[in-house]
Amino acid sequence: MPLDRPHPINSLGFAKPPAETRVVVAMSGGVDSSVVAAELAAEGYDVVGVTLQLYDHGAALAKKGACCAGRDIHDARRVAETMGFPHYVLDYEDTFRAAVIDEFADSYLAGATPVPCIRCNERVKFRDLLETARDLDADCMATGHYIQRKDGENGPELHSAADADRDQSYFLFSTSPEQLAFLRFPLGHLHSKAETRALATKHGLSVADKPDSQDICFVPNGDYAAVIKKLRPGAADPGRIVDTEGNDLGEHRGVIHYTVGQRRGLGIGGLETPLYVVRLDVDRREVIVGPKELLATRTVPLKEINWLGDAPLTSRAEWPVEVRVRSTRPPRSAILRPLSDTTGTVELLTPEEGVSPGQACVFYDPESSRVFGGGWITKG
Repeated sequence: MPLDRPHPINSLGFAKPPAETRVVVAMSGGVDSSVVAAELAAEGYDVVGVTLQLYDHGAALAKKGACCAGRDIHDARRVAETMGFPHYVLDYEDTFRAAVIDEFADSYLAGATPVPCIRCNERVKFRDLLETARDLDADCMATGHYIQRKDGENGPELHSAADADRDQSYFLFSTSPEQLAFLRFPLGHLHSKAETRALATKHGLSVADKPDSQDICFVPNGDYAAVIKKLRPGAADPGRIVDTEGNDLGEHRGVIHYTVGQRRGLGIGGLETPLYVVRLDVDRREVIVGPKELLATRTVPLKEINWLGDAPLTSRAEWPVEVRVRSTRPPRSAILRPLSDTTGTVELLTPEEGVSPGQACVFYDPESSRVFGGGWITKG
């Protein structure tokens, strides 16, 4: 009688045939997640596509260049029909508003510069949708994010994408070890978006030439202020523009129209020294401006730290790391000093300009592509 031999490990890391491996694919309707679903279906996996309806369906139909809009739901459905796997649309409007949009409005009004895409990944896609995937008896959940998951000595590790220009590690720093064990990122090893589009063409997908999303999905044309005014009527009350000594320089049209580091559009021309927004005082309805050197920050206080290192965060007084304080900036050398399991400070070895509360500070291993997590920048 022949002995049962263990099945070789498949491309998703399971010791069974692809046909017996169920994978839920989070499909936004864009080319990235569509290619993930198509590739896995072509490999013979038991693919289930899920698209989240996150905000007003009627308004979404007219909005291009954002994920999770009405036309994107149709695009995701067409991909599923082309590749022959089931596709479901889940109404997450209430969840999305409570977990993402309301906090976005409140933190913006508090003078912070929020990053709602991180909260969406953390609180909706990698929490609620991930639980839905488990309820569907999936072995794992795959997304179209450009980031890598690698098996390390102590479990799965998060690593930057092979393509530095498309790396999305900044937006995924709050992924927990438990979530990482269930997640897969099949595009993280690709070296260009052209490779992704070529795969879409190979599978005959209608989204092969679809433009990338640019805006925050619920913020049309990047107009934050218009969205805040709609969510929080009265939030655009005018106030004073003052310098760091409290001298009155003019009137502004509402704190929500300004961000730290802004120079243009202040309406206070004619001064010898260019002035930048250095702070927002929402309670006093003041926009505080000053010279560019006041934007330089060396010490960055953090809260809600998600640590992905092998040893506990507090096991050392200092961690030499590289950090990214905005998604568009390269990592810079720094020292992370933990104060607790979830709080700490980062000392930037070279000061950065425009470090703003509400942004994320993401930690990287100076010696490799590994992501060590990150935290939320708070007011000092």
